Amino acid sequence: MKKTLLLITLSLITFAGFSQEKKEEIKSPWTKVSTVSLLFNQASFNDKWQGGGTSSYAANFGLTHDANYSKDKITWDNRIVIDYGIANQKDQEFTRKTNDRFEVNSLVGREIKESLWYYSFSLNIRTQLASGYDFGEDQNGSPTRTETTKILSPGYFRAGLGLLWKKNENLKINIAPTTARLIIVNGQFTNVGANQSDIEAFNQVGYFGVKANETSRIEIGAAIGAYGKFTLLENVVLENVLNLYSNYLEDVQNVDIDYTANLVMSVNKWITANVTFQAMYDDNAVKGLQIRETLGLGLTYGF
Repeated sequence: MKKTLLLITLSLITFAGFSQEKKEEIKSPWTKVSTVSLLFNQASFNDKWQGGGTSSYAANFGLTHDANYSKDKITWDNRIVIDYGIANQKDQEFTRKTNDRFEVNSLVGREIKESLWYYSFSLNIRTQLASGYDFGEDQNGSPTRTETTKILSPGYFRAGLGLLWKKNENLKINIAPTTARLIIVNGQFTNVGANQSDIEAFNQVGYFGVKANETSRIEIGAAIGAYGKFTLLENVVLENVLNLYSNYLEDVQNVDIDYTANLVMSVNKWITANVTFQAMYDDNAVKGLQIRETLGLGLTYGF
């Protein structure tokens, strides 16, 4: 009897150990990475300082969360990006935004015959978090500000079918020749009443492509998205994001461009230097090239 109990006990221990070993070998199909950064710049001068200068401060918060899935023939990449920055000078009446972005990207693909190509479906949502303003002065010279944008005004929603070429998580290109885009805005920015001359004058400029007294615009077009992340030197990484879009229904030759280059130089686990360059062209928003550049040293935490 004792031998039987000993044999059963040893068998249970062996089975438990084998089960634990098997459990540890199971690898999750999900890879999740989050990065939080805070950049802060400040300059201060007292009234006796003869070298000139204006006291000021600037701060920028960034959050990036990636959740990628890969199993069998299915790949699914997801990213949430939040960027918000403010700046203020001593003599300014209002604090001003230097950066404001909220974006969600989702790209799912099914492998085609054991190659680097996938059938793909992509989804993009983009807007801002806080109101934007035009700054000026009234007749008395007092500073004024006029609200021109707010959260979901504009709001961009884009979905497309196409083909994905993906070498790995750090190098991929998605081509979506069938892409629908919805632009929504708040009616307070497009309401000009029923006067025909006011309507025609507004439509000459438009509001992010949305016409007078309307709150949305639907487009059908083609989109290309490319992502490349490269290690230039030890602790120096360059991330490139390019998005192109053309509307089949209007001015197909006017391609919307959004390119961002983000150079990250890690001092250690907590401290990084970031250089960001962004160039945008969207003739529905501004008749010209928009450029943004930021440089900062701050705290970064990844988990």
